[in-house]
Amino acid sequence: MTRVSATLLLGVLLCLVAAATHSQSAAESTYTEVFYPSGSLRIQAYLYKPAGNGPFSVVIYNHGSRAGRERRSVPFEYIGTLLTRAGYAVLVPERRGYGKSDGPVDTATGASVVPRLQAEADDVLAALDYVRTLPFVAPKRIGIMGWSYGGIVTMFSVSRSAEFVVAVDQAGGAQSWKGNSVVRSALTDAAEKSTTPTLFLVAENDATTDSITTLAEIYKRREIPHRMVIYEPFTPRQGGVSSGPGHRVFSAQGMHVWEKDVIEFLGRYLGATSTGTPGSVDPAKSRR
Repeated sequence: MTRVSATLLLGVLLCLVAAATHSQSAAESTYTEVFYPSGSLRIQAYLYKPAGNGPFSVVIYNHGSRAGRERRSVPFEYIGTLLTRAGYAVLVPERRGYGKSDGPVDTATGASVVPRLQAEADDVLAALDYVRTLPFVAPKRIGIMGWSYGGIVTMFSVSRSAEFVVAVDQAGGAQSWKGNSVVRSALTDAAEKSTTPTLFLVAENDATTDSITTLAEIYKRREIPHRMVIYEPFTPRQGGVSSGPGHRVFSAQGMHVWEKDVIEFLGRYLGATSTGTPGSVDPAKSRR
C-alpha cells in the first residue's frame, strides 16, 4: 500500500511539474494584438513585452512570405519568446495584405517587387512611430530584424531612417537575387545609404549567399559596423524550399543555429539581460 501511494504521489508531482513547465512556456510567448496606422492603412501587429515596467529596448521583426496563407495571422511566437527572454520588447507587424492588415495580398513580380517592398518599409517606419508611444519602450533604443522578404524590408528601412540603432538581415533577397536585377540594384543601393550596424546571416545552401556577401562587402568598404555569418548547410525537417533548403534555417526549427549570434549582436547596441540559449555545436563560419 505504501509503495502504491508513493507511486501515485510521484505521478501527481510529475504532472504538476509538466503543467507548470507548459504554463511557463505559454507565458513566455504571450502577446497582445495591436493595430497602428500607416498612411491610410491599418496594420495588425503582435506586441511582446518582458516582465516589468521597463523602459525596454525594442526590436521590430519583419516576416517573410507565406504563399497561399497570406490572410492567416501568424504571430511568430518563437521570435517573441527568444527576444523577450533576452529583455527586449518586440513588435511583429503583419505585412500589408497579410493577416488582418489592410492592403491587397502581395502578388508583385519582377520590377514591381521593389515598389511593393518599399511601401512595406513605409509600414515599418510607421511602426517606429508607434512603438515610441508605448510607455515601457526606450524610444532611442530601437532595433530591426527581418527574414527573406522581411530582410529586404529591413534593409530598405535602415536606408531610409537612421533611427534604428541595430539591424539583423536574415537571408534578405536570397531567393530573388539571381533572378531579379531590380531587387539586386535596390538592395545594393540600400547598403550604400545605411549607417546602421548590421548582422548579415545566410545558410551556405540557400539559393545564393550573394545577397548577403555583397551587402557585407559594401559595409566593409564604407566602414559601417557589421558582422557576417554564413552557416553550414541546413536541412529542414519540414517546409523546405526547393531552390535553397537552407533558407528555412531562420524558421523556428533552425533557431538553435543562429539565436546566439542574434542575441550577442543585438546586445552590443541595445544592451542585453541574457545571452540566449546557444546550441551544443556552433555550426557557423563567421566572417567579419
